[in-house]
Amino acid sequence: MVSEKAWYGPIEQVDEFRWEIPQTYREGMNTTGRVYADEKLMASIRQDQSLEQVVNVAHLPGIVGASMAMPDIHHGYGFPIGGVAAFDLDRGVISPGGVGFDINCGVSLFRTNIDAESLGGGLISDPLNRILDQIVEQIPCGLGSAVSVGLGEKELRDVLEVGAHWAHKQDVELVESRGRIDGANPDKVSDKAKKRGLGQLGTLGSGNHFIEIGVVDEVFDASASKVLGLEKGTVTFMIHSGSRGLGHQVCGDYVTKLMKVDCGVKLPDKGLCCAPLGSEGGKDYMAAMACAANYGFANRAMMGVGLRKVVKKVLGGREADNVRLVYDVAHNIAKIEKHFVEGKETQVCVHRKGATRAFGVGHPEVPKVYRDIGQPVLIPGDMGRYSYVAVGANSSETFGSVCHGAGRALSRTVAKKTIKPMAVFKDMIDRKIILRSKSRAEDLVEEASQAYKDVDDVIGVVEGAGLARKVVKLRPLGVVKG
Repeated sequence: MVSEKAWYGPIEQVDEFRWEIPQTYREGMNTTGRVYADEKLMASIRQDQSLEQVVNVAHLPGIVGASMAMPDIHHGYGFPIGGVAAFDLDRGVISPGGVGFDINCGVSLFRTNIDAESLGGGLISDPLNRILDQIVEQIPCGLGSAVSVGLGEKELRDVLEVGAHWAHKQDVELVESRGRIDGANPDKVSDKAKKRGLGQLGTLGSGNHFIEIGVVDEVFDASASKVLGLEKGTVTFMIHSGSRGLGHQVCGDYVTKLMKVDCGVKLPDKGLCCAPLGSEGGKDYMAAMACAANYGFANRAMMGVGLRKVVKKVLGGREADNVRLVYDVAHNIAKIEKHFVEGKETQVCVHRKGATRAFGVGHPEVPKVYRDIGQPVLIPGDMGRYSYVAVGANSSETFGSVCHGAGRALSRTVAKKTIKPMAVFKDMIDRKIILRSKSRAEDLVEEASQAYKDVDDVIGVVEGAGLARKVVKLRPLGVVKG
């Protein structure tokens, strides 16, 4: 949630897209803070306390490089949303607040050969309206939504261990980490968390989660867009969701446990509770987090199966066969990765909270089909404007990380106070975007375009700083919200 309290601490502009908070600002900081933003975005970012959270993260033991914030930064629990921090495996820590409550919240993007104009949209009987209706019917949406795929205890354990492989194997090469985080141990997940996960696989959830039908509206890199299969004028599907109640419970459980752990320093915020990576508590959280991450991969994969069924029912089998996954990427996760630190390849634990992995050309973890262009980077905007697909640039300074979306400009509280529900619906009508939502009208204002930064500004910083290269812009035609 974005705080209403503005931040007035010291920050120096290093270049057009980089700002630095000096290590001398606060006693106990182990490194500087680095923020990626232009002057326009910085004016917005200063309106909450997320920059103070960047400072707080810099206090954690074993941090390597700067405590970083992407241009979509806003206030979160412990770490800022849009925060990136890497930690030495011997001296560093793992923090649930550096991953977030929605473990492996992420995005799946599907391409098609469908001409967007063929879907219509003005009439109830048009294919676009019928697809949206079927998505709502086939894929459970909304707060506490269940059941898409009812699981038994043995099946749930399999999901927690193998991730997207449980749903199907045809797409796993196009999923970050092949849809499975190693080291998952279901025994480290509480019974309460497992109970919450039994009935929510294949469900969307609420809040900022969505399924969007879009169109490739603008192409910036024709060769890369061809490799990705994203042709101008064709229909896309985007799913934004995570590990649902199971992941939330895993985070809550381990926040409670790690509050009691002495990590060797006085923490400036209890939301930074953590444990040394090599400790029992640290290893247990990593094993439970891996389970929740695997559930998130499987959850989006099952919704992808549901999308293909919807397209088959409305448009026929040929069109359904052409609904192909472009990529699936997590943006709430911590992972052990190899990166160059001071010129030496080193294993570090990278926390990405509201941040997306963005490996570049030739990186071995990029799928072979994309290795010549770099990893696809999926950057959704808000429901009324547009989203971007970019490719990574192997930026060592961010440990291969970029933003995860537009980022909130208004807190949910402020949005509810200042935006009228009817204004949201009018805005969508004016933009010719069809909206389906199970949220109350007064809650939907939290997701209004005005509540978010303009993703055009965010992608401009990311590209300007050399962290990623934009490939195409997607424009929404229809949106399903929980």
